[in-house]
Amino acid sequence: MILSQGMGLALVGVVIGVAAAFALTRAVKSFLFGVTPNDPATFFTVPAVLAAAALAVCYLPARRAAQVDPLRALRTE
Repeated sequence: MILSQGMGLALVGVVIGVAAAFALTRAVKSFLFGVTPNDPATFFTVPAVLAAAALAVCYLPARRAAQVDPLRALRTE
């Protein structure tokens, strides 16, 4: 549950970011040297790296939460 909620939020952010980057390529076209504004390698690599980082960040708390005994957690509340 923790992993799916965290990754869902991260993927929504990645999709919004890619859409905004694609929309703003015309504005930054004059600042790009040696790279086309719609470079496919950049538009695939950067979101993949960000999604992998989000997966790593979400996985550690999810693994820790899965190791907690449910009865012990309920007793403390």
